[in-house]
Parts: sequence; structure tokens; C-alpha cells
Amino acid sequence: MNESFMRAALALARRGLGQTAPNPSVGCIIVRDGQVVGRGRTADGGRPHAEVKALEMAGAAAQGATVYVTLEPCSHRNKVSPPCTETLIEAGIARVVIGAPDPNPAVNGAARLRAAGIGVTEGVLQPECEAMIAGFAKVMREGLPWVTLKLAATLDGKIATASGESQWLTGSDSRRAVQAMRGQHDGVMVGIGTVLADDPLLTCRLPGYRTRPPARIVLDSALRTPVTSQLVRTAGEAPLWLVHAPDAEPKATGATLLEAPAHDIKAALKALAKSGFTRIFCEGGATLAAALLKADLVDEIAWFHSAGIMGADGLPAVQTLGINRLAAMPRFRLISHRVYGDDILTIYGKRA
Repeated sequence: MNESFMRAALALARRGLGQTAPNPSVGCIIVRDGQVVGRGRTADGGRPHAEVKALEMAGAAAQGATVYVTLEPCSHRNKVSPPCTETLIEAGIARVVIGAPDPNPAVNGAARLRAAGIGVTEGVLQPECEAMIAGFAKVMREGLPWVTLKLAATLDGKIATASGESQWLTGSDSRRAVQAMRGQHDGVMVGIGTVLADDPLLTCRLPGYRTRPPARIVLDSALRTPVTSQLVRTAGEAPLWLVHAPDAEPKATGATLLEAPAHDIKAALKALAKSGFTRIFCEGGATLAAALLKADLVDEIAWFHSAGIMGADGLPAVQTLGINRLAAMPRFRLISHRVYGDDILTIYGKRA
């Protein structure tokens, strides 16, 4: 029974991915006498928290009920609202079932609930719940956002012909899947090379899919993003961030400018994390992919393989990594795969 209700809470949390930064997306289910009386997820923008939303729905039925929440309830006060532990205690909750512990060392929600006489069960579906807050946890522990590297290539790993033609390697089903994946992240990142070559839009264009569009992020040391680009022309519809070197000369683009040392991708990601980004979807080209892999900054790879072969004269999905020993090769573990028409999407995670 614990797992069944926790899976329902996870489903709620999944709906909030890409909408709640800098807070994690959390799901909460309130059950009384075997019936769900309240449900909620972290609101867009990060507040109110999932527990508050679920308690609002449950009302008086929360008295003596059991709460299933994917992340340990917060216990620290802020200027906006009281901690969720106090709200649960005041509501008369009898038991709290927790999925993942909070990675913030300042949180001791489980202990606070026990001290108030509330029964607490921890670690239910913990791996799944921890995966849901992976971006938030990485920012807390390392000061870096969770990075998903998306690649689309032929069966032999090519992303374009020798002349640079690349649209479209994959089919329409795959492209819609990419739109959905963008919507589950706080930002979609490319390098300036991709902007100059492809003039991408990088928006999530699935009608009604997301209320809070992901930010478009360009690593643009010299601020070369053209004012005529699609990114700049749509800066009022979806946020645009330009990460640039301190000596770059700003120009009017409607973008948020963020300084980071030139050609230091880890510093750029740290600056983005400090600005509230927890989950970044990287759609840059082969040069940016290589830079992320060399710096060991890729947490997950989403690789779309199209059913075509281009040969040695095609452009590779990843530029030179300088590897001359197998032991030095970045390795990942298989998580899942899915078929989209004639294409296959394979998800890989970083090995521990």
C-alpha cells in the first residue's frame, strides 16, 4: 500500500519537472481510511510546496490521515511561509511516509515530525524519489545543475553531412519527444556555434504542455548572438540567457546576461546553478558535447538514433576527446530505450 500511494505522489511530482526551480518538484498524497482526500505538487515557481497544496484540498479530512510525500518535508523557516513540518503538525496528521531524504543538511523534517508524536516511515521508493529531485540534490551537494546531453545522430554516429546539412535526421515523432523533454528542464542550452549555424528556436511548442517555458541558454563568450536571430526575436515569449566572458561588449537583445570565465564550462554551469537552474537540457553541437564530456559534467545522455548511415565523411556527434586508452573513455549505464517511428531513443546515466 505504501508503494502504491507513493507512486501516485511520484506521478504528481513528474508533472512539475521544469516548472518549480529553484525548488524541486515534489508530489504529495493524503490518505484517510484508504481513500485519497488530498493531492498536490509543488506549485510553478517553487511555492506553495506540495504538502501545503494537498492539505488545502484535504481540509478537515487531514485530521488523523497519512501523508505520502516524495521528499522529506522542510523544517526551516523563511520569509514566505512556515515550514511544512509545522503545517503538517497543525493539521493533525497521524503518519508521514517519506520517499527521499532532503539533501539540504539544514533540513531535519523527519526528526521534527517524530518529536511531535507523528509516525514516520522513510525510504519508500527512495531511488525513484531521489531521481525526481536529482537536479536540486546536485545543486545542494556540488553547486552544479543536472545536465542531460541530447544527441541525434545516424546509426554510425553522424549529425550532419560534410556540407553541414542536418535537418532532419530524425522523424517527427522524435522531434515531438524532444519538445516534451525540453519542457521537463529549467533551461535548454546550446553553444554560440549552434546559434550561428542553425538559428534555433529551442522552445517547447507542444500546445498546453507547459505554463512556464524553459529558458534558452547560449554559451556566448563574446556575445555574438545576432539581434536578428530567432532566439532574440522571441526573448519576450521565452526567457533568453547569454553566458558571456567579463570583457564582452553587451548589446540590446532582451536577454539576461550572466558572466563566467571564457571557455570554462564548469564555471558557466556553476553560475547557472547560482541563478536558480537545477536541470539543463543540452542541445549543443559536437564541440559542446565534447567539452561537457571532457569535464565530466554529463549526468544523462538522451541519444536519438535515426535509421540511416552517412559514412566517414559525415560530421561526428562528438568532437575529439583526446582518448588513447579504453580506460579513459567516459562510460554510462543503460537506463531505458524507446521507439519513435524508425528512430530509437536510448537513455544512459552516469556510472557511479
